[in-house]
Amino acid sequence: MSDDRPLFDLVRDNEQERRYAELTWEGSFEDYLALLEEDPRPARNSWQRLLDMIESHGSELGEGRRGRRRWKIFDDPFQGGQDAVYGLDEPLGELVEVIRAGARALGPERRILLLHGPVGSSKSTIARLLKHGLEQYTRSPEGAIYTFDWILEGERIPSPMNQDPLLLVPADRRAAVAERLNRKLRAEYELSIDGDLDPVSRFYYDQLLAEAQGRWSEVVSHVRVRRFVFDEKSRVGIGTFQPKDEKNQDSTELTGDLNYRKIAEYGSDSDPRAFNFDGEFNVANRGLLEFVEVLKLDVAFLYDLLGATQEHVIKPKKFQQTSIDEVILGHTNEPEYRKLQSNELMEAFRDRTIKIDVPYNLSVSGEALIHRRRYGSVDTPGRGMAPHTLEMAALWAVLTRLEEPAHPGLTLLQKARLYDGQEVAGFTAEQVAELRAAAPREGLDGISPRYVQDRIAACLVGEKPTINAKDVLASIEAGLSHHSMVASEEVRRRYRELVAVVREEYEEIIKHEVQVAIASDREAIDRLCSKYLDNVRAYTTREQIVDERGNLRDPDERLMRSIEEKTDIPESRKDDFRHELMNYIAAIHLEGKTFDYRQNKRLTRALELKMFEDQRDSIQLTSLVSSVVDPDTQAKIAVIRDRLMRQFGYDELSADEVLHEVASLFARAEEPTDMDEGNQDAAA
Repeated sequence: MSDDRPLFDLVRDNEQERRYAELTWEGSFEDYLALLEEDPRPARNSWQRLLDMIESHGSELGEGRRGRRRWKIFDDPFQGGQDAVYGLDEPLGELVEVIRAGARALGPERRILLLHGPVGSSKSTIARLLKHGLEQYTRSPEGAIYTFDWILEGERIPSPMNQDPLLLVPADRRAAVAERLNRKLRAEYELSIDGDLDPVSRFYYDQLLAEAQGRWSEVVSHVRVRRFVFDEKSRVGIGTFQPKDEKNQDSTELTGDLNYRKIAEYGSDSDPRAFNFDGEFNVANRGLLEFVEVLKLDVAFLYDLLGATQEHVIKPKKFQQTSIDEVILGHTNEPEYRKLQSNELMEAFRDRTIKIDVPYNLSVSGEALIHRRRYGSVDTPGRGMAPHTLEMAALWAVLTRLEEPAHPGLTLLQKARLYDGQEVAGFTAEQVAELRAAAPREGLDGISPRYVQDRIAACLVGEKPTINAKDVLASIEAGLSHHSMVASEEVRRRYRELVAVVREEYEEIIKHEVQVAIASDREAIDRLCSKYLDNVRAYTTREQIVDERGNLRDPDERLMRSIEEKTDIPESRKDDFRHELMNYIAAIHLEGKTFDYRQNKRLTRALELKMFEDQRDSIQLTSLVSSVVDPDTQAKIAVIRDRLMRQFGYDELSADEVLHEVASLFARAEEPTDMDEGNQDAAA
């Protein structure tokens, strides 16, 4: 149905007009107090507001995360996941709990939150998400926040630091006001009215109080309360400070500076009206201040920082100490933090810091998501990237960040699988926790995701229309010779060895996929499983089995062992395994359910391998490495190629590459070794 309204009405957004009215609400001080009696949340301090903002996005317990809670704000709901942080649920959970303690006034509210980790570990991204979150939250009804203006002789003078209107309440009445508000508030924390008016507001407050001869109600009659929103670009509620060259920076960037043009107007450089309260501490009041590379600050800046954290005050030039209410979040890299630890002069700073380690990702699937966010999913048209490309690059990156396991029966590759939530025979969740505890520095060294992305990008601009994992691994290995972050030749050699480990893992994966494609006749696998279970049932009950011709015979031991050997069940354990399997199937039937072998990965894999072995001779896959392939074999291989494309997401080119690669692997495996040739000569 067409809209026949005039074009102007069609373009006009009534909803936007309504939202603008909400975000620019204003009223008297009495109106504001009435508003607080209905909903006390606007009176929260910065830590409480930050906690509620994080919780407003919700959280969840993810699969395979061993009970770790993931806070959804770090999925980047603002830009569709563009800045999502993956694999860091534990440090992010620790950060949220510190913020929770600060909201409850348990101590962290008087500390600097210091995100510490190697380059490229998402420290800046975490800060950015918190800032975006606060900006959006103050635009919502739940996150509404208010400040005030002075109305004097027709002139409107805003509170220069967007202070809470409740700071206008006399000190002896604040406790009673807070007690009333807390009766209405339903939260895990309590509201309090702390701090003093900034110098400008104190100047007008004292002046009006003198004129009104102490009548407070007349003072606040000159006040107009209004709603405002945080906006980093406008320098409201969100501040960011980055150290620069010492010659081009001084502490006034944090605490504000004199306005020399107004000194002539007001006659004194100590008149608060002649001062610009526009330092980063000032503009971030009631919100969040991010210190980029905080440990590179000059000592003069640190003095202001110490007072801002411990006492919640700053000292502008020529003025009294000024109250602030903000969360201070810094981040730093490993070298700068080591300097802090060794510098005795920084003891006071260390004492006022809560360090939260933000390591590199130690989850392969989480690391792969980082790269997929950048390059899209493997099946995105036009990306030209075969399956497993990003996963193998991620696996290599994670391996560089892990310490060699102390457990003698565990390889580095298996450790990476455990950290990714996968099962490794013989290891429990408790043992995984022990592995992590035994290597507290894991993730603070190794390769940055940026290096891996640079090498992927180098492949994508090449001539190949579709790149695969081997292409990226070759690019990674080639780039190590001139990578500036590799400290020594020994480290470079270790990283190259890990490339070889990942190549072997990739070869095992594509061999499995080709095997599945060859043996992917589902009905045939179902029949094989049924045949196997019939034989196991007869074996465990000491009965005979009826074969295809209707004759009774003993259970087929050769068939059963050919499958069990592929699940690493030794001869000595076969009886136990078969009885356990039958008991499990019986228990499933008692619950009214049907046993599905596909829910058992080991059994499914064994059946696929058995089916592959039964069919590989008829396929003659190794003939692909020769120059002549007969039409019948070509047709069979075309079927396998189609299955690879349909089941695993390959395109035609990458499927052909995988088939040739696996054919070469099988051909090499079938070549006689020197020992085999020697044995043949001896036999002759």
